[in-house]
Amino acid sequence: MRTLAVIPARLGATRLPRKPLRLLAGVPLVIRVWERVLGLDVVDRCLIATDSDEVAEIVNEHGAEVVMTRSDHPSGTHRVAEVAALPEYSDYEIIVNVQGDEPFVPREAILGSVRVVNESFPLGTAAVRADASILSDPNVVKVVAARNGQAMYFSRAAIPFLRDAHDAPLQRPLIWQHIGVYAYRWTALRDWVALPEPPLEHVERLEQLRPLYAGIPMGVSLIDEPMRPGIDTEEDLERANRDWMAFTTG
Repeated sequence: MRTLAVIPARLGATRLPRKPLRLLAGVPLVIRVWERVLGLDVVDRCLIATDSDEVAEIVNEHGAEVVMTRSDHPSGTHRVAEVAALPEYSDYEIIVNVQGDEPFVPREAILGSVRVVNESFPLGTAAVRADASILSDPNVVKVVAARNGQAMYFSRAAIPFLRDAHDAPLQRPLIWQHIGVYAYRWTALRDWVALPEPPLEHVERLEQLRPLYAGIPMGVSLIDEPMRPGIDTEEDLERANRDWMAFTTG
């Protein structure tokens, strides 16, 4: 299936101001993400979607494809949907949303998200097994899935809740850390962004709860490839710069 990857980029982040243009190993972060996606060779086309002329100018300077979008989008998903609705991209069967702050996105996260999109799941995403240390961290999103891989719930809270300490041998297989990569069929993406914000999305601040609340099924691909943290803060950026050489040299 022909696959289009879209990297949404905006300058309005508060925890890390001007995030897409902050430097990772001397190159703007959003370009590092674009290079990563292209280097994985898992999509047919990759572009950056932004509402910023400054971002667009720098993206063009680095030879990446850019699409200008509206400035009033409430989420990256809505920005991706605007791009996917353009006639020139209508022949792509799967749209992939890769977050603009994930320069270490695992190859299997993209492949797995695309792979689970089928007749049963018009939406796909990925997760990786983790240990109990993530359960107390609200910045790490957890997901619980059914036996068939369908997402049941995403949360910043401790899910599943480990009630009994003696269940330790059972813990790791049950604790899944969500990876913020999404794959969509166009019709499902169109339906997603047309939905109103439900109360669960509002309180958790997790946009992926919107389709679940509406009954649109999402498949979750459980991958084995290690997950490195994304970049949300100054500390994250400093860590990523320290780790970049080791990451790129394998």
